[in-house]
Amino acid sequence: ADREDAMSETLRALEMYRSFAEGPLAMPVIAGEKPENERFPGAVATYSIEAMMQDGKALQAGTTHYLGTGFAKAAGIQYQDKEGTQQTCHTTSWGVSTRLIGGLIMTHGDDDGLRVPPQVAPHQIVILPMLRDNDEDEALLAYCEEIRASLVMQQSLGEPIRVLLDKRPGKATGKRWGWVKKGVPLILEIGGRDAGAGQVSVLRRDVLWNERAKPDFQGQAKEEFIAAASGLLEEIQSSLFVQAREKRDANIVRDIESLDALAKFYDDKNRYPGWVEVKWSRPTGDELESAVKKLKDLKLTMRNSSMDEEPVSGTCIFTGKPAVQRIFIARAY
Repeated sequence: ADREDAMSETLRALEMYRSFAEGPLAMPVIAGEKPENERFPGAVATYSIEAMMQDGKALQAGTTHYLGTGFAKAAGIQYQDKEGTQQTCHTTSWGVSTRLIGGLIMTHGDDDGLRVPPQVAPHQIVILPMLRDNDEDEALLAYCEEIRASLVMQQSLGEPIRVLLDKRPGKATGKRWGWVKKGVPLILEIGGRDAGAGQVSVLRRDVLWNERAKPDFQGQAKEEFIAAASGLLEEIQSSLFVQAREKRDANIVRDIESLDALAKFYDDKNRYPGWVEVKWSRPTGDELESAVKKLKDLKLTMRNSSMDEEPVSGTCIFTGKPAVQRIFIARAY
């Protein structure tokens, strides 16, 4: 590929990362270019998506690199252009890893375990019959199977709804908390009375507790729940993303104008650590090394400069020179 094609491919991959993270994973990210000191060795430019975890640290959740022609020259990768001339390829490198799984867990998890966005949840709905090992169990299981069969005929988030009927022996409360810990978006707990009344008791994993500090079950008519299930899963998917984005945005500070103020911000033990976005002049050479060292002394790193940033004015926090960009500073994994 030529330079234009390679750069286009690099940025397409970055947007693919952002779309997947903020879509199926419901994990808000900042997509942008890494500073020179954080580039992949030999790359001309490196881009990343950065996500804020619940402890305020940044997770580099995926990178994509424009490698220029350096690697192609070393490997002898060429192509013939329209004029028949041999040209050295401009190459790229990109891919994400299982750290996205860690990112999902640390973005959405709470004190009770996982909270898995419905779009990637192995089981979107789990049905728990309250079995009593007596003659009534057969009718209860038939009622639950009827609900399961109706739900799997529907689609939500572009796919058939994934439903599990948990027929294992054991107390419903124990099984319920097992599924809560696994982050199932919707848990239906159904007893003999529910079946007799044509109802279901619904537990939403994204909003587990009510004002009485008890699991917040919502009783609904069976047909009403079945009709609403698709929209409810979409609502939970959106809810998890909004919760994470609001927490992230509330903990990004943009009014730090000096290194002393930056140090004071992160030294405040009563403040949620979060991120700081500062103005900078894209220093290179010794100036960049000096900036990196100062941040390292504070246990901080430069993350990236957002692709969506607006024009900036003012002076660089590191050099005092006119700023050309903003860059995110954070403690990171």
